[in-house]
Amino acid sequence: MSTAEEHNQSVAEDATDSIEIPLAELLVALWQRRRWLAMVTGIGLILSVGYALLLPKQYTSTAQLMPPDQQALSSTSMLSALAGAGSIGSSLMSAKTPAETFIGILNSQTAQDDIIDRFDLRRVYHCKFYVDARKALAIRSTFEENKITGIISITVMDRDRYRARDIAEAYVEELDKLVNNLSTSSARREREFLEQRLKSVKTDLDASSVALSQFSSRNATINPQSQGQALITSASGLQGELITAQSELSGLKAMYSDDNVRVREARARIDELRSQLRKMGSIGGTADGADLKADQSYPSIRELPILGVTYSDLSRQLIMQENIYETLTRQYELAKVQEAKEIPVIKVLDEPEVAERKSSPHRSIIVIIGTLASAFAGIAWIVACKNWKVTDDSHPAKVFGIALARLIRGHGVGAPN
Repeated sequence: MSTAEEHNQSVAEDATDSIEIPLAELLVALWQRRRWLAMVTGIGLILSVGYALLLPKQYTSTAQLMPPDQQALSSTSMLSALAGAGSIGSSLMSAKTPAETFIGILNSQTAQDDIIDRFDLRRVYHCKFYVDARKALAIRSTFEENKITGIISITVMDRDRYRARDIAEAYVEELDKLVNNLSTSSARREREFLEQRLKSVKTDLDASSVALSQFSSRNATINPQSQGQALITSASGLQGELITAQSELSGLKAMYSDDNVRVREARARIDELRSQLRKMGSIGGTADGADLKADQSYPSIRELPILGVTYSDLSRQLIMQENIYETLTRQYELAKVQEAKEIPVIKVLDEPEVAERKSSPHRSIIVIIGTLASAFAGIAWIVACKNWKVTDDSHPAKVFGIALARLIRGHGVGAPN
């Protein structure tokens, strides 16, 4: 490279260096344009005040939950159920602690949609679609875990202080509902099976009770074995009375004629005893839908063995259904207790309350930042103008700036010939 080329290159590098202005000259320039700077700062102050006043008040409500039971929520069945629950599972597979699992459930689409529907948040947030309402709700909702204590904080911000409190409560309710509904622990599956089995057994038990009662009512049968013993005892007594009456009749015939009153009374008594014995030993027909004769109030001795077979079957079936129902009821109660142990309980440490003061906007901070920003912008403009004036017209930056200004004004250089 020649000496002339090196000289030109050094001159170009010096020309591209930034122009340094002494601090005194900058202060003089600021002092000269102090009124303009004060006007710019005042305009920034007015705009900041107006913007701060236009911002709506926001209220915050916070609920705090005790850390969930590590043993209950860390069970394989519980995590797999929650992780496989569609829109809920996406944020749970990476959860490292039970509290993170709870936060994943709170951030789920299922919980958000339920809250959006409950409070009609699409209308409140002026959103047409659920996806936009979810984004707006997520911006206003914060879930945090204290890494030391494990306490979960649910914070909701809203323009309405009461709605902020209600949405925070709704998050707690949704968390409790989803944890209970999505749990597929072994105790829960056992409880659901026993619940269905109990309904079926209860139906069979009622049917058996009705069948036995109807059979007993139609046939006047309460306990065929006891009734049979009672009938045999009664028949034996009647047979003895019949023999006694026949002996008395024979004695009366020896002393009186057949037309005698006492003889006729003895003969009538014998006929009555024989009639009762025939009723006890006869087989009944069907009358008025009953299995007994119309004049029968209880089954005969010959009918009892036949009725006893059916009665024993119905009674045995009823007793078996009662035993099954009692056993299932005990197991069902034990399964409910075990399920209550396995499902984590949502324990609220601090209930969400109605905010007494607004949480935002901080209008004084906004005004201060806006005023300072406008003042710095004015100072930067004055410094830039001073720098522009002292910069040589051959400086590439100034040449580019002039060309750009002409282009903007519509006085650009025409096309070359």
